[in-house]
Amino acid sequence: MKNSLDYSPQELQGILQKTTDLVMQQYANIDRQDGFHDYPQAEVASWFDEPLPTEGCDAIALLDYVKQRVLDTATGNLGPNMYAYVMAGGNQISSIADFLTSTINQNATKWHLGPAMTEIEKRVIKWTADMINYTPEAGGVMVSGGSAATLTGLTVARNVFCRKFNVNQQGLFGMKPLTVYCSSETHSSTDKSISLLGIGTKQLRRIATDEQFKIDLQQLREQIEADLAAGFMPFCIVGNAGTVNTGAIDDLAALANIAKQFDMWFHIDGAYGGLVSSLPELKAKYAGMELADSIALDFHKWLYQPFEIGCTLVRNWEVLRESYFKQADYLDTALESKTDRLEFNEHYFQLSRSAKAFKVWMSLKAYGFKQIQAMMKKDLELTRYLEKKIASAPDFELMSQSDLAIACFRYTGEQLSAEQVVNINQALIPALEKDGRVFITGTRLRGEFVLRACIINHRKTTDSIDYLLDVIRDVAQKISME
Repeated sequence: MKNSLDYSPQELQGILQKTTDLVMQQYANIDRQDGFHDYPQAEVASWFDEPLPTEGCDAIALLDYVKQRVLDTATGNLGPNMYAYVMAGGNQISSIADFLTSTINQNATKWHLGPAMTEIEKRVIKWTADMINYTPEAGGVMVSGGSAATLTGLTVARNVFCRKFNVNQQGLFGMKPLTVYCSSETHSSTDKSISLLGIGTKQLRRIATDEQFKIDLQQLREQIEADLAAGFMPFCIVGNAGTVNTGAIDDLAALANIAKQFDMWFHIDGAYGGLVSSLPELKAKYAGMELADSIALDFHKWLYQPFEIGCTLVRNWEVLRESYFKQADYLDTALESKTDRLEFNEHYFQLSRSAKAFKVWMSLKAYGFKQIQAMMKKDLELTRYLEKKIASAPDFELMSQSDLAIACFRYTGEQLSAEQVVNINQALIPALEKDGRVFITGTRLRGEFVLRACIINHRKTTDSIDYLLDVIRDVAQKISME
């Protein structure tokens, strides 16, 4: 047996070269990458159905197997034929950053465990606040994604809002029930967060939206007043800086004013669209974002990062520490010289944290934010191109419009009844998945099923959009003939 897990320098060089070859093969075929590979679940499970390995295997042979069973069968998140959910394709310098981060294996929790990585995360927080015109005193933390960012923001909200009740120690016992307000279009991570925080989804008020899928401000006011009269404690408003269904942006300035009027916390879910507020031509749409008490952002969307990295911003570092600090003997800094070191373990729940901010820092250094903004603009322009193509096509119907990069639409065919249109669009999702050329999902708008295309990928072109519609049309016609 070896006395370590390391390979010899020559062996490692060969493994790294093989890995580089595999990466280059992924990019060599990226324009032709299918959206999905239709393998039955049982078959995929069978590839990995083996007892616990007790003896090692040749690393090169292992990489060959990985290519065959993992890389070559992967859902096409990198390429231009992915339209489902919000998959931005990642970028190459961030892939390199992730590899380097894993190599040096820093735990970004205490300053002396990762000095450079701690200072880089602080700097990325500063840059993020600059991007969206948030307060320069902002504190923040890198998290796994938008859901974790919302949970983090609402945790700080609960703890700070309820500080007079000493909720960190006493919990919510004996208090009036807290109520939270958001639109019917708000992401489900808000429901999950409210449940985890002990507030209970029964106290989450989902307010109806207007014709643009923005929260109805009058109904919001009426609900808050009704809850006050009923003995509840209105605590937080969640505003949408771009909903995941349609890209709708709530009137954030009006929401901030309502929150201030009723002495409530104002959280913004900017996971989908918050970073687009950096574009001058859209800044007016986001008026009021700078007034938020906390903001959830997702860098593996508009910053084109590989999974996983999100971010929570709050107005200052102190509210993070108030929510998360816990004295522990083995984490004590009393013997350290007094400096401006920031300890992330005192400002967030996790003690073991990967250095997620490094890939964002490398991306912004390598490409520059102007180039990333240019990709944002391109994706928005491609969405407008898709909307125009749909609006002018006799066999498609545009179902929503937004300022962001989501288009909801239906295939209507020719001379199909209303019932046939519903049936064929619902049949399209599994049929397109089986076909595999493009990957798109559906959603519901006011109870009606629609196809939903999200266009956040710096590798897409107008040819990609044309191909999407051609494939949907082809598969739909095949369904019609069955």
